[in-house]
Formats: sequence, C-alpha cells, structure tokens
Amino acid sequence: DKLEEIDKWLLSKYNKLVKYTKEAYDEYDLNRVVRSVTEFVSEDLSNWYIRRNRRRFWASELDDNKKAVYQTTYEVLEGLCRLIAPIVPFVSDEIYTALTNEESVHLATFPICDETKFDDKIEERMDLVRDLISLGRNAREEVKIKVRQPISEVILDGKKEAIISDLTDLIKEELNVHEVIFQNDLSNYMNYEVKPNFKVVGKVLGSKIKDFGNALKELTNDDIMKLNNNETITIKLNDEDLEVTSEMVDIRINAKDGFDVASDTKNFIILNTTLTDELINEGIARELVSKVQQLRKNKDFNIIDRINIYYSTDIDLENKLSNYLEFIKKETLAIDLINEKKTDEVTNLNGIDVYLEVEQIN
Repeated sequence: DKLEEIDKWLLSKYNKLVKYTKEAYDEYDLNRVVRSVTEFVSEDLSNWYIRRNRRRFWASELDDNKKAVYQTTYEVLEGLCRLIAPIVPFVSDEIYTALTNEESVHLATFPICDETKFDDKIEERMDLVRDLISLGRNAREEVKIKVRQPISEVILDGKKEAIISDLTDLIKEELNVHEVIFQNDLSNYMNYEVKPNFKVVGKVLGSKIKDFGNALKELTNDDIMKLNNNETITIKLNDEDLEVTSEMVDIRINAKDGFDVASDTKNFIILNTTLTDELINEGIARELVSKVQQLRKNKDFNIIDRINIYYSTDIDLENKLSNYLEFIKKETLAIDLINEKKTDEVTNLNGIDVYLEVEQIN
C-alpha cells in the first residue's frame, strides 16, 4: 500500500501480460506469447521502469521507497520466470532459482492474473507521458539537438494538463527541458495546413471538391485537432451539413521559426529550439559529466569512489562551467576540477577539444 505510482503501473502492465499470455498459451499461439513478453521486458520493464528508478535502487537508506521498488521488481521478475518457463526453460530456471532459492521453476505453479492490480487510469497517464517523451526525442533528432543539451521549454496540448500535470517533472528529466507549458492556443508556435485527401473524397464529392478545399481553410485549430485525433467534425458545404473524418483530409503541421513539432495520430509536442549561451554552457557541463562517468567506468572505479577531474583546453572552459561546478561535482563524486594537463587523449565536449582525465582519491 506504499507503492509509488510507477510501481502500480508496472504491476498493472504485468498482470495484463499474464492474462494475455495465458490466453495465448491456451490457444497454442507461441508467437503471441513471445511478442508480448519481449515487448514487456524490453520496453516496460527495462527501458522504462528500471531506467526511471535507478536512483531508488541506489538509495543509501532502506526506506519504504527503496523497499517498494525492490519488492515490485522481485514480484515481476519471479512471475516472468514462471511465465516464460515453458518456452525458455533453462534461462528461466537459472534466474528463478537464483532469485528464490527454490529447487526449480518447473516445480512452481503458473502465474495467476490478479485483476485487482489493473489500473487503466495510471496506465493511461504513464503511457501518455511515454508517448510524448518519444515524440520529443524524435523532434530533437530532427533538429540535431542532443538529449544532453538542455532546452528552455516544450509546449503540450492544454487538454492534457488535467491528465498529466503532476508528471511534468518526469517529462523535464527525460527530455532535459527547463519548463513544460500546457497551451490551448498554439497559433504562436505552429501552422496547420489542411487539404482534401483526393484519393478518398475525389470520387465522392466530384465537382464539390474545390468548395470542400475552401471550407477546410476555415477550420479552427480545435476542429483540426479533433481530426488529428481521429474524431469526426461537421462542416457546411454549399449550405448542407457534411461529416468530415480524418481519412478525408491531409493535415500538415509546420512549426514556426525557433520551434519544432512532432506528432502522431493522437498527440503532439512542440520544442523551443532556440539555444542561449546559458543553455549551451549547461549542455557542455552535462556532456562533461557523461565523459567523466565513462572514464570512471573504463578505470573500473567503485561507484562510491571520490575523484579529482583534470582538464586542459585552449578556451576558457572554467568560465563556461562556473555556474555548474557543484552540479558536476555532485554527479561525478568529484572533489575538485583542476586546470592541468594529465593526458594526451583528446575528448570532444560539444565541439570543444579537451584533454580530460580523472584520478581516484585514496
């Protein structure tokens, strides 16, 4: 009863997986079993739940929050082993016995779906956030802005605010953005261009196709968003009502200067792509943290080892990083950043060549 919302989300997903795969097993449809389990393990469990909760796993104090993430992970992993035992007998048995100290997974009972763990509302919220984050990452790739480069803001549909307003910190962290804005009037950020889908309406409307095209130009943003969400709207065409579906139109979204938009059939996200000097310097700091963490890993340092960071470059790096020194030290467990050349290996920090080295402190 002290689980976090993301724990309840995973348990809801897991129990629905149990129900679905049980039905697939009963029909001897192993393709469905494999596809559903693979997607759950890869996307839901690994790429989202485990990655999102790293700090909870690493927490130094064994409080309820840390107990919850371990309990949830254990419950799902143990159940997954029993779920896949008929098709992955050896791997499932090895994991299961290591987790439980039981004799064999093949002596255990098959998982039973607990429908009391189903929570459609939590799933809707979390899945919406994941979809928006995926769109945001696609938009970043389109404009070639790295995820480690902070941006000032993203703009979301105001209608989503009631659903996910309390999850904006998650969006900020995943997309590395300072502010999430919910906006109903999007005219300041993007333009819509709606044209007839001639393949669908050409034969139906015939000579009225030109009038239909003119009527589409008068649509409001709300009408366009309904069509974009696969809803139906009604327009006047030669004084007659005409129901318009999403298949009848071709919607193109163009971002205004300084913004980029990504959308799918249900959602959209707008990124402010203007990078100030402050944002650029913060991006350099985050890139430095990433490079230092990689150096720590390459040198096989313990996760709690304290270090000094040595750097040397032709530009005034110290000035660029002055506002982010405490952030760098905290993230890398560094005691000090020292302007001194300790290596001949060159590291690139967002276009800046730096001689970067780390040293363990005894």
